[in-house]
Amino acid sequence: MKKIVRFPLRVYVDTSVFGGVFDSEFEKASINFFNQVKLGYFKLVVSPLVADEIARAKEHIQFYFENLLQYSEKVIITDVALDLRDEYINAKIVTKKSYSDALHVALASTNNIPLIISWNFKHIVNYKKIQLYNAINLTKGYQTIGIHSPLEVLDHEE
Repeated sequence: MKKIVRFPLRVYVDTSVFGGVFDSEFEKASINFFNQVKLGYFKLVVSPLVADEIARAKEHIQFYFENLLQYSEKVIITDVALDLRDEYINAKIVTKKSYSDALHVALASTNNIPLIISWNFKHIVNYKKIQLYNAINLTKGYQTIGIHSPLEVLDHEE
């Protein structure tokens, strides 16, 4: 039998997924997602924005996040990402109050990360907003990006 070699898919994971581990509605899918990260299906990509948001979260969420850093790659916040965030806001995809949500999408887009994982259905995992984020990405020369909840990307055959 031939062994299947897996190359982990780089995924930008926002803060909501880490918090989801401790939320009864999202717990099972979040834990299963992170278990598949540990199995090598996904390579987490995190940013200083995620780290800052986690630093303000409850201690058990911080601890969980820190234990997953060994499976992660870090990206930095650049002027290019900030400019793309501003494009999303100027296009009224989200308001200035949601600049961090727009920055999550911009960071994934400017770092060629093909997938964002989030439980934020209002500003990120939202069908209409995904179309708009991708329209801006295309006009600015970036690839389109998949945006899904953990439940949607789990390998259910495992």
